[in-house]
Amino acid sequence: MHTSSSEHHKRLEYCTTRLQYRQGRELKAVKVYTVASESRHLLIFGVPKINLQADLKTKLQGFGKLQSCICITSEMASKMELEAFTDVFAVKFERLEVARRAKRMLDAHQFFGGILHISYAPEREPLEELREKMLQRKHEVHLRIRRNQKDEPPAAKKNREVR
Repeated sequence: MHTSSSEHHKRLEYCTTRLQYRQGRELKAVKVYTVASESRHLLIFGVPKINLQADLKTKLQGFGKLQSCICITSEMASKMELEAFTDVFAVKFERLEVARRAKRMLDAHQFFGGILHISYAPEREPLEELREKMLQRKHEVHLRIRRNQKDEPPAAKKNREVR
């Protein structure tokens, strides 16, 4: 599932056109993720090039079990323009929820003087992982539907059955 395009890894500009009541406390870039585009694989851009792999690994392990953390600066430099004097790391977490949390907590945060940019890397996952991810989401949706049906008041259930 390797693609040649790396446009989805570029940092987006912050949205400044939202109405003030919808803006929130921090400016955010608007981006929508589908089930297929979220991944246990992350690319971490903007890590200062001063041999910080061990420090980065320690920081990431605070979120959950990490399967791998490798420097891929030379690989990414051939695909896109990178910030000078920074490294890019490919990281794989054991669970998708952990990758989501790590991305949310560390994206656009300072790390040894550099500002990290973290993006999902679904192009790095094999077809079997994609299949597992889709089956897991299907299972989660079924569980939520069953839980919501149990929580529904009896009158709402009766009205639904009449239709």
